[in-house]
Amino acid sequence: MFTGTDLVQFFQENAALAVFLTVAVGFWIGKFRYKSFSLGTVTSVLLVGVLVGQMKIEIPEPAKTLFFLMFLFAVGYAVGPQFFRGLRKDGLPQVAFAVVVCLLCLGSVWLCALVMGYDAAQAAGLMAGSQTMSAVLGVATDTIREMPNLKNLDLSTMPVVYAVTYIYGTAGSAWLLGTLGPRLLGGVNKVKAAARELESRMGEDVSAQPGFNPAVRAIVFRAFSADNEWFAPGRTVREFEENMRKQGKRIFVERLRQQGKIRDVTPKMMLYRGDEIVVSGRREFVIEEEDWIGAEIVDEELVNFNVEKLSVVVGRKEASGMCIRELLKSDFMHGVMIRSITRTGVKIPVFGGGRLDTGDRIELIGLRQDVDRAAARLGFGDPATEKSSMTLAGLGIVLGGLIFGWILVTRIGSIPLSLTVSGGVLIAGLVCGWLRAKRPNLGGIPEPAVWFMNNVGLNVFIAIVGISTGPTFIRGFQEVGWSLFIVGAVATSLPLISGIFIGKYLFKFNDALTLGCCSGARTTTAALGAVEETLESTVPAMGYTITYAIGNTLLIIWGVVIVLLVG
Repeated sequence: MFTGTDLVQFFQENAALAVFLTVAVGFWIGKFRYKSFSLGTVTSVLLVGVLVGQMKIEIPEPAKTLFFLMFLFAVGYAVGPQFFRGLRKDGLPQVAFAVVVCLLCLGSVWLCALVMGYDAAQAAGLMAGSQTMSAVLGVATDTIREMPNLKNLDLSTMPVVYAVTYIYGTAGSAWLLGTLGPRLLGGVNKVKAAARELESRMGEDVSAQPGFNPAVRAIVFRAFSADNEWFAPGRTVREFEENMRKQGKRIFVERLRQQGKIRDVTPKMMLYRGDEIVVSGRREFVIEEEDWIGAEIVDEELVNFNVEKLSVVVGRKEASGMCIRELLKSDFMHGVMIRSITRTGVKIPVFGGGRLDTGDRIELIGLRQDVDRAAARLGFGDPATEKSSMTLAGLGIVLGGLIFGWILVTRIGSIPLSLTVSGGVLIAGLVCGWLRAKRPNLGGIPEPAVWFMNNVGLNVFIAIVGISTGPTFIRGFQEVGWSLFIVGAVATSLPLISGIFIGKYLFKFNDALTLGCCSGARTTTAALGAVEETLESTVPAMGYTITYAIGNTLLIIWGVVIVLLVG
């Protein structure tokens, strides 16, 4: 008969299963939410790991490093295009703002650490938790191990500080930016008005115009009988589509049955009264045309043709910076609908005055030849695939760690100074992500694979941290004390509140954009969601992407800097 002792021994002998147990239970707990509060996946995994760690399970060090490096590379790969895009002239104000906010984050943590007398491990934990940047745990650990005077430092308090301060770091940031932020800027109604003003200045919301396909505005392909007298003298396909365009509707003729024969169409092909035509467009516009074109017909043979849905990565120089309004008027977009535009993993509001960026992912819908033509002019098609370029990922990780962790190392006395292997892998990810948007022949990593490397890589790393420090977690909490939660709240709040006023008065951003920029610089997606919900607008997302790319990079690197400052 099995006993509790037998179970403990089993997990001690099979440490990998303990890690999977921790990740599974942590992900499950992380889904639970009370009103707007949730522990989140990462904190849940850490706390479960602490409980599992009471069984005193030893996990080999390379396992933790392997998953951590995989996570860092994925982070850099995902934000690489936007990171380098921000360095262009029109993106520099948001880059500068993100740098200022990140410096404030570093300064607030350093100040709190000095006041409280924290050591380097505790300061790193405070940086990771209060700024919700879990990767700091790994980067700081690598740095501490490279410093001769810190090799014997007790690291068990680092995850303790992280766990306690992460809760307010997440929930507090969402409250500060989503609830307090609009009040600091003059009130919710004033900031809502600022969002509407920016929308007006950017032009019409083309996501509400033909050619865009949010979920509530499905693109359809429907067949009609051309009964209207307008067709009697004979009209070309181009005349029909231009007539639609004058009415503000992007409707295209996709197929035709003429004299009993089904034919593919060309712009010069003639349409006559009585012909049966298939048109494509947004659902409500196509339905509206039934009274004008003629009666809708059911013809399975006529509408039985393949339509391509393709994800396209913007990479061509002439496409980057193109105005959305001009894009829709381009000849190469004829017959092509845009379903969505995603930037750095965030669906952005699409205005006529908005512009494309390198690395944007656009989902196109239309006939294969039309979609392929548009894809070639915008960048390259990136169809769903199960394959990842492990050559790109593997060499990127190796070269990044080699260059920044070994070759580019300087010394002050006996102390080696470098970005460490971890920082090098992050930089390598940035470069590889940017190169992928420019040169598709390098191969790529599908979004699901990036998600796996990012989320599983981070949470396995955190699980191992929790399991390894579990036996000393309670003792570590006793050392840092209950005041830790308040210290974390201060370290979280100071940069965000300062950032709100800096964005408004120094950078003179639109108020709604300021809140989005603050969310991005602090890499807190939860806060962005809270802001958008309060303002009932997606405008703040326009300030999120570039600042997120910069913040995600600098806050991780601060894991090195905070150790050097305190240690």
